Amino acid sequence: MKEKPIVLGVDIGGSHITAALIDLERREIVPGSLKRQFVDAQEDAEKILNDWCTVISQSFDTTTLTQRKIGIAMPGPFDYEQGISKIKDQKKFQSLYNINVRQELSRRLNIAPGNIRFINDAASFLQGEVFCGAARDYKKVLGLTLGTGLGSALCKEGVAEDADLWNSVFKDGIVEDYLSSRWFLHRYTELSDETVNDVKELTELKKSRTYLNQIFSDFSNNLVAFLAPLVEKHECDAVVIGGNISNAHTLFLPEVNQLLEENHIRVPIKIAELKEDASLIGAASCWDHLTRETQARPLTQGQPVKQNT
Repeated sequence: MKEKPIVLGVDIGGSHITAALIDLERREIVPGSLKRQFVDAQEDAEKILNDWCTVISQSFDTTTLTQRKIGIAMPGPFDYEQGISKIKDQKKFQSLYNINVRQELSRRLNIAPGNIRFINDAASFLQGEVFCGAARDYKKVLGLTLGTGLGSALCKEGVAEDADLWNSVFKDGIVEDYLSSRWFLHRYTELSDETVNDVKELTELKKSRTYLNQIFSDFSNNLVAFLAPLVEKHECDAVVIGGNISNAHTLFLPEVNQLLEENHIRVPIKIAELKEDASLIGAASCWDHLTRETQARPLTQGQPVKQNT
Protein backbone atom coordinates (compact mmCIF):
# COMPACT_ATOMS: atom_id res chain seq x y z
CA MET A 1 0.00 0.00 0.00
CA LYS A 2 1.41 3.36 -1.04
CA GLU A 3 2.16 5.72 1.85
CA LYS A 4 0.54 9.13 2.02
CA PRO A 5 2.75 12.02 0.82
CA ILE A 6 3.80 13.23 4.28
CA VAL A 7 7.01 15.23 4.85
CA LEU A 8 8.48 16.64 8.04
CA GLY A 9 8.68 20.43 7.94
CA VAL A 10 11.25 22.05 10.21
CA ASP A 11 11.62 25.73 11.08
CA ILE A 12 14.93 26.69 12.67
CA GLY A 13 15.19 30.10 14.29
CA GLY A 14 17.78 31.85 16.42
CA SER A 15 16.20 30.58 19.65
CA HIS A 16 14.02 27.64 18.74
CA ILE A 17 13.28 24.68 16.51
CA THR A 18 9.75 23.74 15.47
CA ALA A 19 8.88 20.56 13.58
CA ALA A 20 5.64 19.08 12.28
CA LEU A 21 4.55 16.46 9.78
CA ILE A 22 2.89 18.01 6.73
CA ASP A 23 0.32 16.13 4.67
CA LEU A 24 1.17 17.39 1.16
CA GLU A 25 -2.04 15.97 -0.26
CA ARG A 26 -4.33 17.69 2.24
CA ARG A 27 -1.91 20.63 2.57
CA GLU A 28 -2.08 20.75 6.35
CA ILE A 29 -0.20 19.88 9.53
CA VAL A 30 -0.81 16.33 10.75
CA PRO A 31 -2.62 16.68 14.11
CA GLY A 32 -0.47 15.92 17.14
CA SER A 33 2.84 16.05 15.27
CA LEU A 34 3.90 19.63 16.04
CA LYS A 35 6.87 19.83 18.43
CA ARG A 36 8.82 22.88 19.56
CA GLN A 37 11.85 23.44 21.80
CA PHE A 38 14.11 26.27 22.88
CA VAL A 39 17.65 26.03 21.48
CA ASP A 40 20.63 28.05 22.69
CA ALA A 41 22.18 29.19 19.40
CA GLN A 42 25.47 30.01 21.14
CA GLU A 43 26.06 26.45 22.33
CA ASP A 44 28.63 24.14 20.74
CA ALA A 45 27.75 22.28 17.54
CA GLU A 46 27.17 18.94 19.27
CA LYS A 47 24.56 20.38 21.65
CA ILE A 48 22.72 22.32 18.92
CA LEU A 49 22.58 19.36 16.53
CA ASN A 50 21.44 16.98 19.26
CA ASP A 51 18.69 19.40 20.34
CA TRP A 52 17.49 19.65 16.74
CA CYS A 53 17.48 15.87 16.36
CA THR A 54 15.52 15.43 19.59
CA VAL A 55 12.64 17.56 18.28
CA ILE A 56 12.75 16.02 14.79
CA SER A 57 12.62 12.53 16.31
CA GLN A 58 9.73 13.49 18.60
CA SER A 59 7.70 14.59 15.59
CA PHE A 60 8.56 11.51 13.54
CA ASP A 61 7.60 9.34 16.53
CA THR A 62 3.97 10.38 16.01
CA THR A 63 3.81 8.46 12.72
CA THR A 64 4.51 4.98 11.32
CA LEU A 65 5.99 6.31 8.07
CA THR A 66 8.81 4.23 6.64
CA GLN A 67 9.83 6.79 3.98
CA ARG A 68 11.13 9.74 5.97
CA LYS A 69 11.77 13.02 4.19
CA ILE A 70 12.60 16.38 5.75
CA GLY A 71 12.38 19.96 4.52
CA ILE A 72 14.23 22.47 6.72
CA ALA A 73 13.78 26.25 6.76
CA MET A 74 17.18 27.62 7.72
CA PRO A 75 18.45 31.19 8.18
CA GLY A 76 21.36 32.29 6.02
CA PRO A 77 24.03 32.54 5.02
CA PHE A 78 23.81 28.84 4.23
CA ASP A 79 24.74 26.63 1.30
CA TYR A 80 21.24 25.25 0.77
CA GLU A 81 22.26 22.90 -2.03
CA GLN A 82 25.08 21.22 -0.12
CA GLY A 83 23.64 21.67 3.37
CA ILE A 84 26.64 23.53 4.79
CA SER A 85 26.27 26.36 7.31
CA LYS A 86 28.02 29.64 6.49
CA ILE A 87 26.71 31.57 9.48
CA LYS A 88 29.31 33.54 11.40
CA ASP A 89 29.62 36.85 13.24
CA GLN A 90 25.88 36.82 14.03
CA LYS A 91 25.85 35.67 17.67
CA LYS A 92 24.05 32.51 16.60
CA PHE A 93 25.13 29.12 15.29
CA GLN A 94 28.76 30.21 14.99
CA SER A 95 29.84 26.74 16.13
CA LEU A 96 28.20 25.30 13.01
CA TYR A 97 30.29 27.36 10.58
CA ASN A 98 31.44 25.21 7.63
CA ILE A 99 29.79 22.10 9.10
CA ASN A 100 27.81 19.92 6.73
CA VAL A 101 24.52 19.99 8.59
CA ARG A 102 22.88 17.54 6.16
CA GLN A 103 25.51 14.88 6.83
CA GLU A 104 25.37 15.44 10.60
CA LEU A 105 21.59 15.14 10.73
CA SER A 106 21.66 12.14 8.40
CA ARG A 107 24.07 10.29 10.69
CA ARG A 108 22.23 11.11 13.89
CA LEU A 109 18.73 10.41 12.54
CA ASN A 110 19.65 7.44 10.35
CA ILE A 111 18.02 9.13 7.34
CA ALA A 112 19.58 9.17 3.86
CA PRO A 113 21.30 12.51 3.12
CA GLY A 114 19.26 12.84 -0.06
CA ASN A 115 16.08 12.83 2.02
CA ILE A 116 17.05 16.06 3.81
CA ARG A 117 16.57 19.33 1.93
CA PHE A 118 17.04 22.95 2.96
CA ILE A 119 15.29 26.17 2.03
CA ASN A 120 15.97 29.77 3.04
CA ASP A 121 13.75 30.85 5.94
CA ALA A 122 12.39 33.93 4.12
CA ALA A 123 11.63 31.83 1.05
CA SER A 124 9.92 29.14 3.14
CA PHE A 125 7.39 31.67 4.49
CA LEU A 126 6.35 32.58 0.95
CA GLN A 127 6.54 28.96 -0.22
CA GLY A 128 4.00 28.04 2.43
CA GLU A 129 1.64 30.88 1.51
CA VAL A 130 1.84 29.93 -2.17
CA PHE A 131 1.35 26.24 -1.43
CA CYS A 132 -1.80 26.58 0.66
CA GLY A 133 -2.18 30.11 2.00
CA ALA A 134 -2.92 33.65 0.87
CA ALA A 135 -1.10 33.33 -2.49
CA ARG A 136 -2.23 29.88 -3.55
CA ASP A 137 -3.82 31.04 -6.82
CA TYR A 138 -0.95 33.23 -8.03
CA LYS A 139 2.16 32.48 -10.12
CA LYS A 140 4.46 35.46 -9.61
CA VAL A 141 4.44 36.60 -6.00
CA LEU A 142 6.53 38.96 -3.90
CA GLY A 143 6.58 38.14 -0.19
CA LEU A 144 7.63 40.50 2.61
CA THR A 145 7.94 39.75 6.31
CA LEU A 146 7.79 42.99 8.27
CA GLY A 147 9.03 42.80 11.83
CA THR A 148 12.30 43.30 13.67
CA GLY A 149 13.95 43.10 10.27
CA LEU A 150 12.77 42.86 6.67
CA GLY A 151 12.52 39.48 5.01
CA SER A 152 11.78 39.16 1.31
CA ALA A 153 11.22 36.41 -1.24
CA LEU A 154 10.10 36.01 -4.83
CA CYS A 155 8.06 33.10 -6.10
CA LYS A 156 7.78 32.13 -9.76
CA GLU A 157 5.79 29.13 -10.96
CA GLY A 158 5.40 27.80 -7.42
CA VAL A 159 9.06 27.99 -6.37
CA ALA A 160 10.11 30.65 -3.85
CA GLU A 161 13.64 32.02 -3.43
CA ASP A 162 15.16 34.51 -1.03
CA ALA A 163 15.11 38.00 -2.61
CA ASP A 164 17.57 39.44 -0.05
CA LEU A 165 16.19 42.97 -0.40
CA TRP A 166 16.65 44.15 3.19
CA ASN A 167 19.76 46.23 2.44
CA SER A 168 18.50 47.80 -0.81
CA VAL A 169 19.34 51.50 -1.04
CA PHE A 170 16.27 53.49 0.01
CA LYS A 171 15.96 57.19 0.87
CA ASP A 172 18.76 58.09 3.31
CA GLY A 173 19.75 54.54 4.13
CA ILE A 174 18.55 51.02 3.40
CA VAL A 175 14.96 49.83 3.09
CA GLU A 176 15.04 47.87 6.37
CA ASP A 177 15.53 51.20 8.15
CA TYR A 178 12.07 52.25 6.92
CA LEU A 179 10.06 49.01 6.87
CA SER A 180 10.81 47.44 10.24
CA SER A 181 9.72 47.77 13.85
CA ARG A 182 12.55 50.10 14.73
CA TRP A 183 11.30 52.67 12.19
CA PHE A 184 7.93 52.81 13.99
CA LEU A 185 9.60 53.25 17.38
CA HIS A 186 11.95 55.93 16.05
CA ARG A 187 9.15 57.80 14.27
CA TYR A 188 6.96 57.79 17.39
CA THR A 189 9.80 59.19 19.47
CA GLU A 190 10.40 61.87 16.83
CA LEU A 191 6.78 63.01 17.04
CA SER A 192 6.09 62.59 20.75
CA ASP A 193 9.46 62.66 22.58
CA GLU A 194 8.31 59.44 24.24
CA THR A 195 9.14 55.77 23.71
CA VAL A 196 7.28 52.50 23.19
CA ASN A 197 8.61 48.95 23.20
CA ASP A 198 7.02 47.60 20.03
CA VAL A 199 4.44 48.20 17.31
CA LYS A 200 1.73 46.33 19.24
CA GLU A 201 2.15 48.70 22.20
CA LEU A 202 2.10 51.67 19.83
CA THR A 203 -1.27 50.64 18.40
CA GLU A 204 -2.81 49.99 21.82
CA LEU A 205 -1.46 52.97 23.80
CA LYS A 206 -4.11 55.66 24.29
CA LYS A 207 -1.66 58.54 24.32
CA SER A 208 -0.21 57.44 20.97
CA ARG A 209 -3.55 58.00 19.21
CA THR A 210 -2.59 61.58 18.38
CA TYR A 211 0.28 60.37 16.22
CA LEU A 212 -0.98 56.99 15.00
CA ASN A 213 -2.53 58.13 11.72
CA GLN A 214 0.55 60.15 10.79
CA ILE A 215 2.93 57.29 11.55
CA PHE A 216 1.00 54.69 9.56
CA SER A 217 0.46 57.12 6.70
CA ASP A 218 4.23 57.69 6.52
CA PHE A 219 4.77 53.94 6.65
CA SER A 220 2.26 53.38 3.83
CA ASN A 221 4.10 55.86 1.64
CA ASN A 222 7.42 54.14 2.38
CA LEU A 223 5.97 50.72 1.60
CA VAL A 224 4.47 51.82 -1.71
CA ALA A 225 7.65 53.66 -2.76
CA PHE A 226 9.50 50.39 -2.22
CA LEU A 227 6.88 48.05 -3.67
CA ALA A 228 5.86 49.87 -6.83
CA PRO A 229 9.08 49.42 -8.85
CA LEU A 230 9.50 45.83 -7.65
CA VAL A 231 6.00 44.82 -8.68
CA GLU A 232 6.56 46.27 -12.14
CA LYS A 233 10.08 44.87 -12.53
CA HIS A 234 9.09 41.30 -11.62
CA GLU A 235 5.58 41.50 -13.11
CA CYS A 236 4.09 40.30 -9.83
CA ASP A 237 0.45 39.30 -9.80
CA ALA A 238 0.27 39.39 -5.97
CA VAL A 239 2.14 40.59 -2.89
CA VAL A 240 1.97 38.72 0.43
CA ILE A 241 2.80 40.54 3.66
CA GLY A 242 3.59 38.71 6.89
CA GLY A 243 5.49 39.37 10.10
CA ASN A 244 4.36 41.09 13.29
CA ILE A 245 3.65 44.43 11.58
CA SER A 246 1.11 42.73 9.32
CA ASN A 247 -1.09 42.28 12.41
CA ALA A 248 -1.75 46.04 12.18
CA HIS A 249 -2.74 45.83 8.50
CA THR A 250 -6.05 47.63 9.02
CA LEU A 251 -4.02 50.74 9.85
CA PHE A 252 -1.98 50.79 6.64
CA LEU A 253 -3.41 48.47 3.97
CA PRO A 254 -6.28 50.73 2.81
CA GLU A 255 -3.87 53.62 2.15
CA VAL A 256 -1.34 51.30 0.49
CA ASN A 257 -4.04 50.05 -1.89
CA GLN A 258 -5.13 53.62 -2.62
CA LEU A 259 -1.59 54.80 -3.34
CA LEU A 260 -0.94 51.85 -5.64
CA GLU A 261 -4.16 52.57 -7.50
CA GLU A 262 -3.14 56.23 -7.90
CA ASN A 263 0.12 54.98 -9.43
CA HIS A 264 -1.85 52.72 -11.80
CA ILE A 265 -0.47 49.60 -10.16
CA ARG A 266 -3.24 47.05 -9.76
CA VAL A 267 -1.85 44.21 -7.72
CA PRO A 268 -3.63 42.49 -4.80
CA ILE A 269 -1.89 42.87 -1.43
CA LYS A 270 -2.57 39.77 0.63
CA ILE A 271 -2.02 39.40 4.37
CA ALA A 272 -0.36 36.08 5.24
CA GLU A 273 -2.84 33.46 6.41
CA LEU A 274 -0.65 30.70 7.83
CA LYS A 275 1.19 32.78 10.46
CA GLU A 276 3.85 30.66 12.23
CA ASP A 277 2.87 27.55 10.26
CA ALA A 278 3.95 29.11 6.94
CA SER A 279 7.63 28.20 7.25
CA LEU A 280 6.89 24.63 8.36
CA ILE A 281 4.53 24.02 5.47
CA GLY A 282 6.77 25.86 3.03
CA ALA A 283 9.83 23.84 4.02
CA ALA A 284 7.99 20.54 3.60
CA SER A 285 6.34 21.60 0.34
CA CYS A 286 9.73 21.96 -1.38
CA TRP A 287 9.38 18.18 -1.83
CA ASP A 288 6.07 18.70 -3.61
CA HIS A 289 7.44 20.93 -6.37
CA LEU A 290 10.58 18.78 -6.69
CA THR A 291 8.37 15.74 -7.26
CA ARG A 292 6.29 17.58 -9.84
CA GLU A 293 9.42 18.79 -11.66
CA THR A 294 10.75 15.23 -11.84
CA GLN A 295 7.45 13.85 -13.09
CA ALA A 296 7.15 16.59 -15.72
CA ARG A 297 10.71 16.22 -17.02
CA PRO A 298 10.72 14.43 -20.41
CA LEU A 299 12.43 11.07 -20.59
CA THR A 300 15.59 10.77 -22.63
CA GLN A 301 15.66 7.49 -24.56
CA GLY A 302 17.60 4.91 -22.60
CA GLN A 303 17.91 7.23 -19.55
CA PRO A 304 15.05 6.82 -17.08
CA VAL A 305 14.23 9.70 -14.76
CA LYS A 306 15.93 9.26 -11.41
CA GLN A 307 13.37 9.25 -8.61
CA ASN A 308 14.13 10.75 -5.19
CA THR A 309 13.90 8.24 -2.39
